[in-house]
Amino acid sequence: MGGMDAAADLDPLAAALHARLVSDLSAGEPPADATHRIAALVAREGALLSEPERDALRRRLLERSLGLGPLEALLADPDVEEVMVNGLAPVWVERGGRIEATDVAFASEQELRHAIERILAPLGRRVDAGEPLCDARLSDGSRVNVVIPPLALDGPVLTIRRFRAGGLGPHDLVACGTMDPGLHDLLRACVRARLTILVSGGTGSGKTTTLGALSSFIPDGERIVTIEDAAELRLRQPHVVRLEARSANVEGRGAVPIRRLVRNALRMRPDRIVVGEVRGGEALDMLSAMSSGHEGSLSTVHAGSPEEALRRVETLALMADVALPHAAIREQVASAIDLVVHQRRERDGARRIVAVSEVTRVAGGAATRELFALRDGRPWWRAPLPAELLARLEAAA
Repeated sequence: MGGMDAAADLDPLAAALHARLVSDLSAGEPPADATHRIAALVAREGALLSEPERDALRRRLLERSLGLGPLEALLADPDVEEVMVNGLAPVWVERGGRIEATDVAFASEQELRHAIERILAPLGRRVDAGEPLCDARLSDGSRVNVVIPPLALDGPVLTIRRFRAGGLGPHDLVACGTMDPGLHDLLRACVRARLTILVSGGTGSGKTTTLGALSSFIPDGERIVTIEDAAELRLRQPHVVRLEARSANVEGRGAVPIRRLVRNALRMRPDRIVVGEVRGGEALDMLSAMSSGHEGSLSTVHAGSPEEALRRVETLALMADVALPHAAIREQVASAIDLVVHQRRERDGARRIVAVSEVTRVAGGAATRELFALRDGRPWWRAPLPAELLARLEAAA
């Protein structure tokens, strides 16, 4: 290392020293001991570097050994909303709703897999050739998705969707244009009146953020049970019970799906149940809960419109493998869900609530009646509100 130019890029040296550390550091080694070893290694191998360069080299080694390597700088940037790693290619990020390339990249597939392992190991999750897909979360609630070969053809793919430490509240959504000011007051009244609300939208439209904002309207005196595949919601009420689904272990045992958690939540004396996202047969159990004494519950679903959201919930409920006729499930949807809040991600990256519809009962099951819509950028309101809905809101005021 003696002939090294002090002005040279530190990344190759950091990669070489990290490779040496990997063979020495065990996965369960205390961070303090690892930090001491890194300091000693840098002092020995970087003697000709300046003090600021040695400090930078120590930081990079710590990031690679105890953190997420080159991603640490991106995750420290508050403007970065999503991080997308595509093998060893440059990492892409989303800022302000727009995707852009960075000059950050992993030096080797081993380093990338090491970062993935550091995310999954504390959560008891795994990803390997037998199970090459995995969802997880970081300690701050950020959502993580991993796909590795043979499914990912160009190397491991890691996607991290970040969440603010305190989340975005209803007033924040109004300030950033996601929610119309008048809609804020209507949705607050609907949550207080214990209407069951389904938030719909496409991937990345901000459904979970809006779900968290709506949850903030729930009064402090109620017991809330949240159920998620990867825990993201950060409710501020004093009586919140958080449940998270669990994947199977390396032996293929121990899986606890969302459907089982929804069933168990009914035995926990909840005032409200908040399901992060309905994706499968748990839809039937959720509908049963919502229509049998747990009004005011909240959830999200992938859909392109309020009408499609109801059809999708029907389809998911049919996946429960219960011999219920389709007509019975339609009736359950009509009686369980009161309101659909539909959100969309615009071309400029902005997320906006573009429709709010009341769920009504018709001869064929459930239908929607539009209460609010964003048309050509302008809010449209149904006036007056339907008499039955208005009566419920006034009774809870």
